Amino acid sequence: MIRKRSLIRRTAAATAAGAAALVLAACGGNGDGDGSSGHGGHAATSSPSAPASASASASASASQGQHNAADVAFAKGMIPHHRQAVEMAGLAPDRAGSAEVKKLAADIEKAQGPEIRTLSGWLTSWGEEVPAEGAMDHSMHDMGGTGGMDGMMTAEEMTGLEDASGKAFDTAFLELMVKHHEGAVDMARTERADGAHGPARKMAGEIIDSQSAEIEQMNELLGKG
Repeated sequence: MIRKRSLIRRTAAATAAGAAALVLAACGGNGDGDGSSGHGGHAATSSPSAPASASASASASASQGQHNAADVAFAKGMIPHHRQAVEMAGLAPDRAGSAEVKKLAADIEKAQGPEIRTLSGWLTSWGEEVPAEGAMDHSMHDMGGTGGMDGMMTAEEMTGLEDASGKAFDTAFLELMVKHHEGAVDMARTERADGAHGPARKMAGEIIDSQSAEIEQMNELLGKG
């Protein structure tokens, strides 16, 4: 009888241990479930954070500014255009006879050099190719000898400017730079009308203002004011 009770107790203990093991296993399963549900919870909490992440990405994109084909065309066209203006201005210190022409040339270099770097940076950030230095080959802009596209000088005009000095240089420089600036202003107006990139449109506005003022100044120096 004692043995029977002992057996019953052992059986009960084993049953209790088994039940405890089942409870622990169940708890472990629930823990996994909770972990999974915790991941689900993270997913649920990350679902609001996903829009936040998308929003942050959109915000970063907005800070860089959206751009379109007109912005790309503006940057790709203005870089060689500015390069040529800087090249023309670089001739003035040794050839110009007028202090006003020398100062104007220095102002043009000072303004347009940094703009070339900014325009190049935009193209790079947009995954676009920056025009190579050779892109300012004057023959590319020669429109049948009738004057360069967007006011760009032809190779012959550039050679003539390089060969001039004193008053002859001043006159040629001013006349050619007026046309050059008028071309830049036209390009900038197109960007203002069609572009989407805020900073590019802002630069275009500044080009219109500054180069229009310089056109007026150059015409006065030419006696056309």
